[in-house]
Amino acid sequence: MSELTELTAAQLVDGYRKGEFSPVEATRAALERADAVQPAVNAFVRLDAEEALTQAQESAERWRRGEPAGLLDGVPVTVKDVLLLRGRPTLRGSRTVDQQGRWDEDAPSVARLREHGAVFLGKTTTPQFGWKGVTDSALTGVTRNPYDVSRTSGGSSGGSAAAVALGAGPLSLGTDGGGSVRIPAAFCGIFGLKPTYGRVPLYPASAFGTLIHVGPMTRDAADAALMMDVISGPDARDWSALGPVGGSFVDALEGGVRGLRVAYSPSLGGQVAVRPAVAAAVRRAVERLAALGAYVTEADPDLTDPLGAFHTLWFSAAARLTQHFGPHQRELLEPGLREISGLGARISALDYLAAVDVPMALGRRMGRFHESYDVLVTPTLPLTAFEAGAEVPAGSGHRRWTGWTPFTYPFNMTQQPAATVPVGLAPDGLPVGLQIVAARHRDDLVLRTAHTLYEAGVAGIDAPTRVQALHSKVPRGSIWPR
Repeated sequence: MSELTELTAAQLVDGYRKGEFSPVEATRAALERADAVQPAVNAFVRLDAEEALTQAQESAERWRRGEPAGLLDGVPVTVKDVLLLRGRPTLRGSRTVDQQGRWDEDAPSVARLREHGAVFLGKTTTPQFGWKGVTDSALTGVTRNPYDVSRTSGGSSGGSAAAVALGAGPLSLGTDGGGSVRIPAAFCGIFGLKPTYGRVPLYPASAFGTLIHVGPMTRDAADAALMMDVISGPDARDWSALGPVGGSFVDALEGGVRGLRVAYSPSLGGQVAVRPAVAAAVRRAVERLAALGAYVTEADPDLTDPLGAFHTLWFSAAARLTQHFGPHQRELLEPGLREISGLGARISALDYLAAVDVPMALGRRMGRFHESYDVLVTPTLPLTAFEAGAEVPAGSGHRRWTGWTPFTYPFNMTQQPAATVPVGLAPDGLPVGLQIVAARHRDDLVLRTAHTLYEAGVAGIDAPTRVQALHSKVPRGSIWPR
């Protein structure tokens, strides 16, 4: 059964259809894997084994009748604990959230997965309110990297990335406000997509506004496309959601990259110091795109470092998020979150509106850039995973997580689709991610380019090897309450 944890969602569905194994077997295998790896990586807030197996049994009966509920019937899925999952508390990594609240609603993306028969294993870890690019909190502790448990998983969707990387369900829902899908996906060696803003509806609305995107975290681009065919359906609760998709993301995977105009920016015009091993791995993948027929040009978009504006937007949102907290709740805030909330509370309306102008100007420049280039390729991050439990790498001189994520947060400001693809291991044994960005509404191009890298054998890292290596260190049994 452990072999079932190494299958993609598409492979699981194909196996169910052929009667080779059942959703119950796949769910049980995923739960056993989650239980086994939890002590080492701490990816889960909670697992709901009994409920998941009940859902799997219902799915197995539908498959037996030849009447699957949808595209993902019986596929084990996890959900980042900032998204509502009906019947279970959504604590958002914070002790300020009342567990006894009313939990009677699914987030839109969760609702679409439920309609398509997905099996919900449980909720994955996040830092407090998802405020930073690593995953640790006073509520759940530190989430660690599957390749080296002394290193961070990244964040803020770190639990989801670790779970997918280790076979505890092939699919997970994450959120991305400045890289929070792409950062942990890159550090943990999986695929992560931040879709065009509004492509996947969000409810309740985030305090971080239009910076927040909901996206799939998966083994490969094909699974992400399959997941997007499910979760990108409209939802009336999100007034900013886009209309129905014109076609299937899975169908759009085919066609390769021949003739595709690729802009390759290794360091955003020298603005970013990228570690040599990361730069080399990304360059090798870009060279393969050229060999496959893409027209590759080394070109840099005019991003004109928007960090100040991003901080204004991010810190203001943190202040809004905590605006009504009393003294006791504020004491429960992580010091870094308390600090940026205080800074945000002192930002004037005029300064905030000036910061809003920056994404609009940046978006216009990127729109013009994509008139010349179909996709932009960069490193996802300039480094591999650093020590767990720290917001920034030791000795880096960075004050906040945004200092080491210069390739990710600008594209939350522009609302463009962006994905990270694993393109090998650095000499330190840690994954390297390559980022693919396209114009707004061209999620299909991002997925197709990424899928081509997987098909060519450039993307992806051998899962069984890393799982076997980790299991040699993992004590058996669970260390958290079910």
